[in-house]
Amino acid sequence: MNEGSRSSDGLWFGKDMSQAEPIPEQTIERAVELMRSGRLHRYGEQGDGFPEPSLLEEEFAAYLGSRYCVAVSSCGAAMFLALKALGVKPGDDVLTSSFTLAPVPGAIAHAGARPVLVATRADFTTDLEDLADKLRTSKARVLLLSHMRGHVTDMEVVQDLCHRHGVALVEDCAHTMGASWDGRPTGTWGRVGCFSTQTYKHINSGEGGLLVTDDDDVAAQVILMSGCYMMYDQHRCKPPVEVFDRWKYITPNFSMRMSNLAAALLRPQIELLPERSARWNRIYARLEVELAKAPNVSLPRRHPKEAFVPSSIQFSLALEPAGIERFLQECQLRGLYVKWFGCPEPTAFTSNYSHWHYFKAELASDQSMSVLRHLMDLRLPINLTEAECDLIGRIVTAAAIVAAREPSHPLCISTSETEQP
Repeated sequence: MNEGSRSSDGLWFGKDMSQAEPIPEQTIERAVELMRSGRLHRYGEQGDGFPEPSLLEEEFAAYLGSRYCVAVSSCGAAMFLALKALGVKPGDDVLTSSFTLAPVPGAIAHAGARPVLVATRADFTTDLEDLADKLRTSKARVLLLSHMRGHVTDMEVVQDLCHRHGVALVEDCAHTMGASWDGRPTGTWGRVGCFSTQTYKHINSGEGGLLVTDDDDVAAQVILMSGCYMMYDQHRCKPPVEVFDRWKYITPNFSMRMSNLAAALLRPQIELLPERSARWNRIYARLEVELAKAPNVSLPRRHPKEAFVPSSIQFSLALEPAGIERFLQECQLRGLYVKWFGCPEPTAFTSNYSHWHYFKAELASDQSMSVLRHLMDLRLPINLTEAECDLIGRIVTAAAIVAAREPSHPLCISTSETEQP
């Protein structure tokens, strides 16, 4: 943005909110070592030791307290493989969150199934009453629950409802690595947990996914489906051989396993998760106070049982679409990029269920869209300073004041932002 297009109040942020932290030096050294060796494939027919993905799986399973972990190419791949391992067939219904990102319904569509959306509450979590109703009335045998943007639903209630109705729970934990409910980590409440290691998540390999489970049959199927070429003996945490014997002749290879290089990038980052969580929580707490000063802005109340790892922050802006449009423009004039989940067109990888025309969005009411229509989204780089948090708060306040007074008219702004979800 040029100087002439800036606001007249002198407020300017200008920081790239999608800039990730550098990869740790020890990780870079290991990556270079692997590249020099040329052993980048996920398995080896000969040679000593275990491949990097197998070591990563063992370490992440230990960190989370799960029996098994399988490293795959993305969180979307992990969700697809989870659905297949749980027996989802083409034409089946799968319950899922209405506030989520496109890879979640995409994984359901990849399995040939149909998403049945569960309503979203004003605090951006899944509506438990609507979930109970859809568990009773739908034919779905799997719930793919998205902890979208790190907002964790009451998992004790979710788990009890799923058990009561005989529905398998799969957790999309793309935004909750290191988070928990009542001291129990997300990803461990159901049959399967799926995590992301994409650049803007809590540990960074560019792209990647981790699937965790305590279920022998799910683990064996996912290892086979992810592409082990019958070399499952190269996994360190794996089910007994007789479990593989049940599945190895009837399970397809979808070639979705993580590479050696991606796994090598991730292993040293696991031990950094507690420190990163503390930093993100400090940023969130500071920004939460500042954003609450802005007119027409409200933030969700977090439940005391929820321990979250906030790599982003969301707030509701109580304005009509023209006012929200003006708010976004005013933020951009001050060098701050804010996303809007209620935008009529999918923009910069921020979309909502009305944009996914490959399935019919069936909701009991327009409750979810009324939430998304006002939902603003701001990424939190882990290196934000207190001064930068305060500046963001002043910019949001200034933009909100102008937007309430002088709304704009286009339905949705365009942007050159190319960051990933």
